[in-house]
Amino acid sequence: MTLRILAIAAAAALAIPAAAQQDAGKPAAKPAASGPVATVNGTAIPRARLEYLMRQQLQRGAQDDARTRAAVRDDLINREVVAQAAVRAGVAKKRDVQTQIEMTRQEVLVGAYLSDYLRDHPVNDAEVQKEYDRVRNQTGKSEFKARHILVDSEEEAKRLIGELQKGAKFEDLAKKSSKDEGTRELGGDLDWKVPQTFEKPFADAMVALEKGKFSAAPVRTRFGYHVIQLDDVRDVQFPPLAQVKPQLQQRLMRQKVEDLVKDLRAKAKIE
Repeated sequence: MTLRILAIAAAAALAIPAAAQQDAGKPAAKPAASGPVATVNGTAIPRARLEYLMRQQLQRGAQDDARTRAAVRDDLINREVVAQAAVRAGVAKKRDVQTQIEMTRQEVLVGAYLSDYLRDHPVNDAEVQKEYDRVRNQTGKSEFKARHILVDSEEEAKRLIGELQKGAKFEDLAKKSSKDEGTRELGGDLDWKVPQTFEKPFADAMVALEKGKFSAAPVRTRFGYHVIQLDDVRDVQFPPLAQVKPQLQQRLMRQKVEDLVKDLRAKAKIE
């Protein structure tokens, strides 16, 4: 899935709970009057445009009153005046402008389709509970507070291990030798992390250590060679379901969209 589709999917997913909250907390918009909003140089501005912008204003906390509607009407007239001037100037015939118009049209269609799909295929509580359990089981029961020193060569890592064996302080060596700019000034401190945070060789070496011990051999990852020290271990402080439910719902909605797009691509004839 492209990044653009993902962005539209996220917007569509967010729009559903937002709209539901609006419906629950605000009165419905006033019934639309008949006829156009205004006529500019003989061109009528459909009232549907005003109602569309009014819905946006209501979502932002505005009141559905005469003042707001007058401001929206004025904005629509300004848009129409400028748009007509753009057409007269030939702007609409420019290739880049035509491309932008078509891309905007496509984006609106994609967003509306995804929004309708998510409304018809909502994430239910059972799905959220299943995802919560999956993430919790994947996270494991323990998290680790470790330090590391990252260097370019195995020889350098072995030299540092030798200094540690002679009594050198891990923090001092990290500040002096580590090429990890994010942790170097912290003495190599990686803070509390679950093993899945790290590449497997690093995680396996870290988990195998006793508290207060450092790795007896260099640990290689795609970043280079590590010397690891384990400072402490504790039970994972996993948040309750109620706290992470919104994030899980968003993740599951994005997954539904990804699956939908994959299915549509599989059925499409792409040459």
